[in-house]
Amino acid sequence: MIPLLQLKQPATLAWKATRQKLSNDNGPQTGSSSGSKTRNRPNSAVIEQTVELWPQQSKVSLEDEDETNFPDGGLPAYMALLGSFMGLLPAWGVTNSLGALEGYISKHQLASSSSSGVSWIFSIYLTLFSASCVLTGAYFDRNGGFVPLCVGSVVFVCGLMATANCQTIWQFILSFSVVTGLATGALTTPLIGCIATWFSRKRAMATSLATIGGSLGGIVFPLMLKSLYEEVGFPWAIRIMAFVCLACLSVACVFARVNEKTRPIRGEFRSRSEKIRFYVLGSFNIRYFQDRKYLLTTLAFSLAENSIMATNTFIASYAMTRGNSEGKAFTLITVSNAVQILGRYIPGYISDKYTGRFNTVILVSCFAGILNLTLLLPFGGNQKVLWAYMILYGFASGSVMSLTAVCVAQISRTCDFGKRYSTSYLLSAIMTLPIIPICGAIIGKGTVAEYNKFIVFTSVLILVGSACYLGARYLCVGAKMRKF
Repeated sequence: MIPLLQLKQPATLAWKATRQKLSNDNGPQTGSSSGSKTRNRPNSAVIEQTVELWPQQSKVSLEDEDETNFPDGGLPAYMALLGSFMGLLPAWGVTNSLGALEGYISKHQLASSSSSGVSWIFSIYLTLFSASCVLTGAYFDRNGGFVPLCVGSVVFVCGLMATANCQTIWQFILSFSVVTGLATGALTTPLIGCIATWFSRKRAMATSLATIGGSLGGIVFPLMLKSLYEEVGFPWAIRIMAFVCLACLSVACVFARVNEKTRPIRGEFRSRSEKIRFYVLGSFNIRYFQDRKYLLTTLAFSLAENSIMATNTFIASYAMTRGNSEGKAFTLITVSNAVQILGRYIPGYISDKYTGRFNTVILVSCFAGILNLTLLLPFGGNQKVLWAYMILYGFASGSVMSLTAVCVAQISRTCDFGKRYSTSYLLSAIMTLPIIPICGAIIGKGTVAEYNKFIVFTSVLILVGSACYLGARYLCVGAKMRKF
């Protein structure tokens, strides 16, 4: 058990829910609020209280927060939205282009390697992507996102530059999987988290608009790589992509700022050990999983996102196995990512205005699994059906990915969102490491029969994820037919 920290709690708290026991979710505090204003300078009247580093089960939601702190619009909010969009364009755009990378290196640099061996590159990448989200959560909640954005941007570009020179599996793992993967996760938490500090009622729509950047990157990068592979070769194709990413991330570092009104005032750390405990051990919180709503939501998006990422990673190779050219396989990825733009925006708008976030994500994740079993599995060899599948699946997968963050935010306080979101990715990272290699092992030599088994496996993952979302919804509002 982690030792208790002796912290000071204000006599009056701005958060309604924190009238119970103050946790160190808000970090060490030395001040209090005074009068009716929630962010005045601290007065001298404070109460000594023992606080656990691992807080008890959270029972707060967005309903506990003062929505007057969320402008839901205005120039600063929309500039932050623009910054998030520009940052997610390279960060998630490269992730959405894994199929274009896997399809090329598996036929060229790593042509002599097995599918299982190549899959470890992308498994480790996605695992470290998820794991590094964990490490930035506590820092973001306390200090904002500027530092992780700047550091992550530099490391991200350096990782891509190193990837351009790779020829073997271990080289790809070190440069792309480790360096670029860690940087992608470091970028994700501040880019998504800054939106949650500006928007409340329109949060799903705003997050959906920002994540369209990832879909746009998934359109631009496969087309760019397809052309550059032929014109300048693999090394310079990746380098040019890295320079484009650098330009986009520079814009993100300038504009993707948090709303300071939603972050409580925090005092200085009293010791270096206290600081280390907060940033290292406080970056994730396993006690959050005692909240069954949070646990089921985390399981749901971990299963659903891993299913989608596995499909996106191997769909280009599947298309080539079905008789499509390399160029056509990359075009399929581009079309799917283009449709994701609609999939990210339309359900986000509908969920905010009519249906609710959980209701929407349950429907679209279930729809994605059904598409796998009814279109791709029996009719994947039919060119027209394959195109139809990529369009419909792109819409469904984009919807699932864009609603992940807002579902976590709906059952979290904004000041805790970074840590709860990053803790969710801890479980996702644990699940990602074996899932992608399992998919590679199922595919084996790449026959149609083996790919069909892979399709069934990914379908089961996303359908179970949909069931977990349904369970979380039931725990929140029961079986009532209502917006949630």
